[in-house]
Amino acid sequence: MCLKVIEEKTGGKLATSDRPDLLTALSYIREGDLLTVQEVDRLGRNLLEGLIVLNDLFQQGVGVKVLEGIAVGEHTERSFILDLALALAEDRRRDIVRTTKNDLETARKQGKAGGRRTVVDDDKRAAILDRRRRGESIRTIAAGVKVSVGVVHKTLAAAADGNPTDHDGGLYPDQLFGPSATAGDGA
Repeated sequence: MCLKVIEEKTGGKLATSDRPDLLTALSYIREGDLLTVQEVDRLGRNLLEGLIVLNDLFQQGVGVKVLEGIAVGEHTERSFILDLALALAEDRRRDIVRTTKNDLETARKQGKAGGRRTVVDDDKRAAILDRRRRGESIRTIAAGVKVSVGVVHKTLAAAADGNPTDHDGGLYPDQLFGPSATAGDGA
């Protein structure tokens, strides 16, 4: 019978100490309880951390029920299959990271950039620069153009650096940011 369900939304890449839902579950369970996890790798971000959590649970007399993966079933002590499941999960994560890095590097070499598309088109860029020329504060510009304060800063900085795609109309940094550009311009 399940007495308490704690659903974790945090990714497994974080250390156990940085996962409040997992910590809540670990502090709630008592001897004789059964902790149910989707896959055994949810107990740790790597083999060592997963083994430490499992050992702590088993020493407390807590069982672990795994719902998916090669370690499906109820476990009350360490076993080769649990260790193998954790090791395979760590290897799978490492492969994902390596593949992602390789794919991003390949895309960069082909002139493609990963990440989000820019929210500032030519019209928004012109509006930001024009409003700044007129002396509007960065916060006012952001609200008026419906972008974040950070996007306004980035657009103004690119224009100040003379980025040719920014169509800055020959503005200089002090014209874009004002005389004290870094003096906490929530301006």
